[in-house]
Amino acid sequence: MSIDFTVEDKIATIRLNRPEALNAMTPEMYTDLSRAWVEVRDNPDIFVAVVTGAPQPDRAPEKQVFCAGADLKLTIPAQGNIANFWQTQQDQILNRGLEVWKPVVAAVNGLCLAGGMTMLMATDFRIGSEHSAYDLSEVKRGILPGNGGTQRTARQLPYPIAMEVLLLGRRLSAERAAHYGFINQVVPHDQVLSTAMDYARQLRAMPPLAVRAIKELAVRAHQGLPLNEGLRLEASISHILRQTEDAKEGPRAFAEKRAPEFKGQ
Repeated sequence: MSIDFTVEDKIATIRLNRPEALNAMTPEMYTDLSRAWVEVRDNPDIFVAVVTGAPQPDRAPEKQVFCAGADLKLTIPAQGNIANFWQTQQDQILNRGLEVWKPVVAAVNGLCLAGGMTMLMATDFRIGSEHSAYDLSEVKRGILPGNGGTQRTARQLPYPIAMEVLLLGRRLSAERAAHYGFINQVVPHDQVLSTAMDYARQLRAMPPLAVRAIKELAVRAHQGLPLNEGLRLEASISHILRQTEDAKEGPRAFAEKRAPEFKGQ
């Protein structure tokens, strides 16, 4: 299996594990990745997920690759029956539209290319190595960046910078990506995963239902939900959230001067 999936103390870790091919994604990996994201979504014992790539032991830190995107030798010939175009819920992944309201942290331990970058754009927190860089160069091959590449880039980068990335295939350095707010932090290569896990542990300690509610509302607003509809949805979800045990535990713990124990109930 080329996708490693583990769960420990409510944190799921997903690792792209095909280092010999720079973690390039095969059709089988996409299927396994879909199963992993569905497990994150549906498993009540998971509060947060971290995604990273397997290191390449024969490459220097500045040559490491988080994900080289889809393996075009295997994915383009595998397009198959045109009827599959309408199988819109088949093998859903995070960047293809699967709704996962639990927070997702990315540990970008190297170059983040093509499908790796489109996956990154569907995560919530992004820690990049000092050697990381971000690239959607599909246009140079006569294809387009699918799985959300054309849809999310101009929403997450300033428009003219997005056009550099999309239409010229220009690469963003870690520093430039951080400057535009595309990633949260740039850290030394050997601290990427530990920093991402620090984020995950902080998120794990938060009230999980409130975290999921806030993420959903923010994401839907970012996707273009009209303000009046967003305000109405916010009020509705707030009313539901106030009925939960976690919403009672927060004020109670504050009054008793102790750390809250949130259970997602």
